Amino acid sequence: MHKTTHLLKTLFLMLVALAAAGCSVMDRSRTTAQLDAGAKWVILPIANHTETPQAGLRAEVILESLMRQRGVQTLVRAPALPAGDLMVDLPDRKVQQDAQRWATEQGVRYAMTGAVDEWRYKVGVDGEPAVGLVLQVIDLGTGNVVWTATGARSGWSREALSAVGQKLMRDLLGDLSLR
Repeated sequence: MHKTTHLLKTLFLMLVALAAAGCSVMDRSRTTAQLDAGAKWVILPIANHTETPQAGLRAEVILESLMRQRGVQTLVRAPALPAGDLMVDLPDRKVQQDAQRWATEQGVRYAMTGAVDEWRYKVGVDGEPAVGLVLQVIDLGTGNVVWTATGARSGWSREALSAVGQKLMRDLLGDLSLR
């Protein structure tokens, strides 16, 4: 009886672990250089490639908080677009270039940016939250991408979409080497 109970518990734990592992997919670059947390950083606009309004802005706010938690204190955000421009579908590349130019003029060393590819509740009975995004750090002195990470994660039906996004970003930022 004891062996059967132990075997059932082990099988249950393995199934739970497999289910949890199936909820997220991540691909991260590994950087050998450590980036300076004390340098001036900026969060550039995050492109929204979803049908969810302002998903990029939502990701930016979460990202700012997580970067501060990681020790980046000199962190600015690129100036917001005028309210009228928010209603117009400006090309992501143009907005990105303008923000990057502004950051360079401000003497910013590193720019965090990216794109949201999924930010929604899946259709169906359970309506699980699902988030997919790409993050990048650009060294504005050289223009080179010095770190990048891509990931996707889905949550349980009662989990908040922003919580799933936050977990994914925290996981992706785990490999960002800061000194």
